[in-house]
Amino acid sequence: LPQLGPHLPPRLMEQPWSLLYCTRRDGFSLLTLYRCGAQPGRPALLLIRDTEAQVFLRRSRTWWGPPAVPHRTGTGMGTLCPSPRSQPTAVPTQVFRWTGRNNFFVKGDADLLMVGGGSGRFGLWLDGDLHHGGSHPCETFGNETLSPREEFCVQDLEVW
Repeated sequence: LPQLGPHLPPRLMEQPWSLLYCTRRDGFSLLTLYRCGAQPGRPALLLIRDTEAQVFLRRSRTWWGPPAVPHRTGTGMGTLCPSPRSQPTAVPTQVFRWTGRNNFFVKGDADLLMVGGGSGRFGLWLDGDLHHGGSHPCETFGNETLSPREEFCVQDLEVW
């Protein structure tokens, strides 16, 4: 997390962080991610590395799971961040913040986690097995596609 410092608000770097969920330790399961990553009222960082070594970061002011029923949650304080395409293993450097165009921050259920939205597309999505995901430009964050391809395979995922 220290290398993320320049991309996080100072208040987030000053607080203690602990690894709540990681696929290497906890397996690939969205329901397990919801269960292990749940710390209501605390900020959350979702880090994803795909099989092409591209890194994505989702920063949220509060944790957004586990859902008892499908729901949307979040605030305008969240961001989406891809690593530079020329250096896919590098720390994300571009930050897409809330545009104010809609409030489609995060929606989760047992089969799908979706971040950002508008016009039927999601800024970032992950399937229930956490093996596949995708990214599209979305109105919520005004982002580009976060990965070189619109769909990707997850190699590692962590929640801090």
